[in-house]
Amino acid sequence: MTATQFRILTLNIHKGFATGPRRLVLSHIREHLRASKANIVFLQEVVGDNRRHRERLQQWPDDSQMEFLADSVWSHHAYGKNAIYQHGHHGNAILSELPFVSWDNIDASFVNFSQRGFLHGTIADGVHLLCIHLGLFERERRLQTLHLIDYINRTVPEGAPMIIAGDLNDWRRTTHRTLKDSLGLCEAHEIVHGKCAETFPAFFPMLAMDRLYLRGFSIQHCERIAGDNWRDFSDHCALMADVTLTSG
Repeated sequence: MTATQFRILTLNIHKGFATGPRRLVLSHIREHLRASKANIVFLQEVVGDNRRHRERLQQWPDDSQMEFLADSVWSHHAYGKNAIYQHGHHGNAILSELPFVSWDNIDASFVNFSQRGFLHGTIADGVHLLCIHLGLFERERRLQTLHLIDYINRTVPEGAPMIIAGDLNDWRRTTHRTLKDSLGLCEAHEIVHGKCAETFPAFFPMLAMDRLYLRGFSIQHCERIAGDNWRDFSDHCALMADVTLTSG
């Protein structure tokens, strides 16, 4: 990797459990993330701590899921704690081969029973990374989208290179249109293939839920990663792209 070329990947890891019969598949996830050769990885539904699982599951990692998945491959990582409960918490994470200049977690919760946030990190060349996981309800997503746009307009320099990735739950593409129009973004899979990728459910993808939005990058390649090896460990497919920085 150079400071201008990146392979980026986004995946909702389903808290480390396979769909169907409930079994922990974190080692399987780590194996496939490594095999992807991604330099920057955006993850959603990452468990920071869960005392019940730690006590009951022999394979539960000693460290957080983020640290377990990053291991020695991604030396730099950030975690945003969003959903907090008595026995633990989970949220978004970014794994990076390049160091963070700064990072912050921004609350984006608009309904009492749905705790959400935007994880915002900045790396070299002023590249801004935002990992997001929007809510399940249309009104909730609309408020979160407006909050995200306002936050970016206030904190990210105009025209600065930016990647927004994650699980948007935006099957109607309402947020998709708003982000493109308001922030001058392009969506990687749409640029390469003419439409957003269907990524959910993984066993038979029908809904375009996961996205890779970019500003200040050219896109060489983008693919939905599916098949037996991937769909065994999440209810979402992964989305991956090769991009080159064109502004900074």
